[in-house]
Amino acid sequence: MINGFRDFILRGNVVDLAVGVVTGAAFGALVAAFGAAFLNPLIKLIGGGGKNGGSFFVNGVEFPYGAFITAVITFLLTMAVIYFVVVVPMTAAVNRLKRADPPAEAQPSNEEKLLVEIRDALRSR
Repeated sequence: MINGFRDFILRGNVVDLAVGVVTGAAFGALVAAFGAAFLNPLIKLIGGGGKNGGSFFVNGVEFPYGAFITAVITFLLTMAVIYFVVVVPMTAAVNRLKRADPPAEAQPSNEEKLLVEIRDALRSR
């Protein structure tokens, strides 16, 4: 029963689901706050500063490219944290558990058993 539970927890789908939940819930707010506090002002400063920094206007319509760049950097930071905090340790744990399990002995197939019987019958003649 414990082995079944361990196999369930270490199954790829469960890990992928956990990574998705953690990405959306736990790190989303933290990285969004980082983006709003540090990345947006930095992009506005690079884009010319002031109210219109990080955006441009066409026919009176604003295109805030700074917000898009912030979202891309936020996404990359979130995925890097997930990879190094969740995926790498989980992969190491799965590999360690795979090494700990003894390899299963291969059982001969029915065809191989039949061939052995034929061989033994031919030898006995």
